[in-house]
Amino acid sequence: MKSIELIDGVFGAELELHLAPELRAGFPSPAEEYIHDSLDFNRDLIKHPESTFYGKVKGDSMIEAGICDGDIAVIDKSKEPHDGSIVVAYVNNEFTIKYLDLSHREEGYIELRPANPKYSPIRIEASDNFEVWGVVVYTIKPW
Repeated sequence: MKSIELIDGVFGAELELHLAPELRAGFPSPAEEYIHDSLDFNRDLIKHPESTFYGKVKGDSMIEAGICDGDIAVIDKSKEPHDGSIVVAYVNNEFTIKYLDLSHREEGYIELRPANPKYSPIRIEASDNFEVWGVVVYTIKPW
């Protein structure tokens, strides 16, 4: 079931990238003339550095959600999960990344749903060793 591997991140160090105001997908424009701001991942994207972690995605169970093998998931442990959140869960001693489905709570179980029809949902019952470890807030894609 292992579909995400947690990795260490360094927060607090500045990493500024120059930011263009807009990038058009049509005809090219001389963007370097308009660069006027910078983007710092730690400042602009990471809201809770003390509770944010990275995970490297393994496998294709979330491909229809746009999360692919080799992507880096940015996981915030302080964010409250809700029905439909993409979460990193710890299930019976393994980590996985799936949609959280709470629609069966009254029936005594919840499900972790993949975003690929090749895979079945993971049914979580009271006897399972289960924890929502964090909520995925961003993914970073290699090209």
